[in-house]
Amino acid sequence: MFIQEEIEEKKKRVRSVLEQSNLDAVYLKKQSNFSWLTGGGLNVVGIAMELGVTGLLITTGGQFAVCNNIEAPRMEKEEQLEEGGFEIHSFPWYEEHEVEIIRKLAGGKRIGADHRLPGIEDISSKINPLRYSLTPWERDRYKEIGRLTSEAIEQTAREIKPGDKECSVIGGLAERLWENRLDYITTFCAADERISDYRHPIATETKIRHRAMLCVNSRRQGLIVSLTRFVQFGQVPEEIRRKYDANVLIDCTLMANTVPGRPVVEAFKEAVKAYEQTGYPEEYKLHHQGGAIGYVGRDYKVNFRSEEVVQENQAFAWNPSITGSKSEDTMIATSDGPILLSKPVFFPELKMEVEGVEFSRPDILEL
Repeated sequence: MFIQEEIEEKKKRVRSVLEQSNLDAVYLKKQSNFSWLTGGGLNVVGIAMELGVTGLLITTGGQFAVCNNIEAPRMEKEEQLEEGGFEIHSFPWYEEHEVEIIRKLAGGKRIGADHRLPGIEDISSKINPLRYSLTPWERDRYKEIGRLTSEAIEQTAREIKPGDKECSVIGGLAERLWENRLDYITTFCAADERISDYRHPIATETKIRHRAMLCVNSRRQGLIVSLTRFVQFGQVPEEIRRKYDANVLIDCTLMANTVPGRPVVEAFKEAVKAYEQTGYPEEYKLHHQGGAIGYVGRDYKVNFRSEEVVQENQAFAWNPSITGSKSEDTMIATSDGPILLSKPVFFPELKMEVEGVEFSRPDILEL
């Protein structure tokens, strides 16, 4: 169901690019931009596709959807594009008329797009920032997605038993996510030594003996939540405890310094200091620290050269790691402080105050 105020706000943002770039039209077909502009619609057939099967064309005075005849019925009946003010134009699947239709509807020669098309300018760098500042409706949807994802990953983690395969754990997580129509676009499960050996431990048939790390990027209505949880059979060893607590402190330092109006690099530099202060000065060099999130797994990853400024109501997922440990949840940056979207639901809480901000973070679950 369309929220017309939300759709109109986003059309207004797109038309600001038209004016600033002296364009006659903008064509958006990436799944991230389609979901954003339609308030959570889906134009994908395969969940891993970046480019969808229906594009949205915004001109100074109109808005259109362009697709082949295979997609048109669902765009009308399920995505309800016409209710959102989009006029649907389709063509036979066996005749490639997409660009021809775009040019005709645009009524001009100056057209921009969020991907490469013959004779059309790729203006992705101008479109992407339009998504960063979330609307009130997006924030509400995001909170629900964060809660559902936390529930799914923590329920799955609570049921892990020694001898379970990493891949079977991911299978259980996938089932829980799909119960609420959450795509699992990235998943990791690492057993024991694989947690230390690899920063990106895709699930294998390795059996879990003593501990496990479970990570997911889940997506619903286009919005993506990223989080990580740890399970330990028996008491957490002292070295792992020390690393995990330091890791959470670094993560909270990143979140506390992710403040609207401030350069993102400031948060990154504070995290580097926190790595040093906790006794792990070189660990930040071994993996990226995360960054902005929303309709893409990471809109951008932050490093010393980052020039972006934190926007009001922009989502971030930081993921600092110390070999054998990691901390990751998703937040929204506001002038009143960070809002955590993926709080612990069934896991024990690790409470921490950093720079005047109180955090409730997931602790390691002892089974």
